[in-house]
Amino acid sequence: MIEGPYFVLAVLGVLGTGLVAGVFCGFSTFVMRGLASLPPAQGVAAMKAINVTAVTPAFMLLFVGSTVLCAVIAVVTLVLWPDEGAVELLLGSALYLSGSFGVTMFANVPRNNALLKPAQGTAEATAYWPDYVREWTAWNHVRTVASTAAALAYVLALT
Repeated sequence: MIEGPYFVLAVLGVLGTGLVAGVFCGFSTFVMRGLASLPPAQGVAAMKAINVTAVTPAFMLLFVGSTVLCAVIAVVTLVLWPDEGAVELLLGSALYLSGSFGVTMFANVPRNNALLKPAQGTAEATAYWPDYVREWTAWNHVRTVASTAAALAYVLALT
């Protein structure tokens, strides 16, 4: 079992990645389905509002803070290579950094930006909506699985 600072880092890693996984899971399991059930113009308006309000200090501290924490865990693990849990710590960090943060930056955020471009209620916005929901949700599933797997890897590092 890992001890000392590694223990603290791993516990914080479990909490951060697990909480982010919960947010993403909520979107994958019911938020996007609810939005998709609305008429396109209403779904677009609701998602635009969500995208604006998601960038709050509380969520950004959790999401970006977990990203920084995972990077710190990876660097500390690579530099000091603990006797126990090194592989699990590196795996958890890689899963979160690539599958959660990376996918957000390279798949979900560009789709959010594309959704913001057309004016509200235009034919262009409503025509993009079905593709947006399908693609954004598929990538969100990846983020959910990656964040959950990262939390699990950190838990395994603790055992």
